[in-house]
Amino acid sequence: MAGAKDCYPKCRDFNCTKRALRFKGRDAWCEWTSEPCSLKSCTYAICRRRQLLENGVCGQTVKRKTREEVMPEDFIDDEIRVRGKLMRKTGEKTIF
Repeated sequence: MAGAKDCYPKCRDFNCTKRALRFKGRDAWCEWTSEPCSLKSCTYAICRRRQLLENGVCGQTVKRKTREEVMPEDFIDDEIRVRGKLMRKTGEKTIF
């Protein structure tokens, strides 16, 4: 993932569900485990925008892959038989 950046504890959307995140100088400290905050291994780290990926990468920095637009006509070769209410409403036994 080129251009993807790791999430960091000082992000405004980052949150600790245990409310155990404290800052000691520039370092983020987890008071629950008494260790430095590690986003990649912490199960209590969340993003308010729901953009935190499993490997600790911010989902907002990842480029999305797009694909070519596919038209529905490419998939349907045969006519679709209809019954019941739809047949009564359209007046036809097949569509497309």
